[in-house]
Amino acid sequence: MGTPLFVKVCGLRTEQDVDTAVEAGADAIGFVFAASPRRIDAAIARRLAARVPDGVLTVGVFRDQPLDEVRALLDGTGMRAVQLHGQEDLAYYDALRPDGRTLLRGVAVKDAVPRYGERGEDILLLDAPVPGAGEVWDRTGRQLPDPGLPWLLAGGLDPRNVAEAVRTARPWGVDVSSGIEISRGVKSPELIAAFVAAARGARTVS
Repeated sequence: MGTPLFVKVCGLRTEQDVDTAVEAGADAIGFVFAASPRRIDAAIARRLAARVPDGVLTVGVFRDQPLDEVRALLDGTGMRAVQLHGQEDLAYYDALRPDGRTLLRGVAVKDAVPRYGERGEDILLLDAPVPGAGEVWDRTGRQLPDPGLPWLLAGGLDPRNVAEAVRTARPWGVDVSSGIEISRGVKSPELIAAFVAAARGARTVS
């Protein structure tokens, strides 16, 4: 048996959505603090994160924000991981590492595929050229990371296509946001549950 696929559900903003993701078996839940239709304020994020059991990673998502602001939001909301989805450099990652949180590096793939570990991240997330737009990016002929490395496939995934994406790209895990929405920024509990089930049923990583 291989390692089960890691599933991250991102951009949640309601108690129902968080509870659905947890009950469906998500490994991580993302809360967006960057400019986005899915942005959440600290008070709501703190309340929602408190509902998440210890075995599920709570992830604060940021993009090119001041380090002090990021630290304050992470501390104030109790996030157990931080995802940086901008142009943050190695020094920025190094500054956050002593805090002990899991570090995720989100990258919009445009030309060459970034290599895992270039910023000392614990998990690499490969996204579409326009993150959050729900676009499937062309993975044909790309040198994707080894499936044994901790990297997540994102960009245009939904309950209908995630199984095929997992079989062809062979990621360590997957991440979804727009693919479980009924309108921009509004999640569907039914789609959340369907996505996690489809991802879980795709395969295990060997």
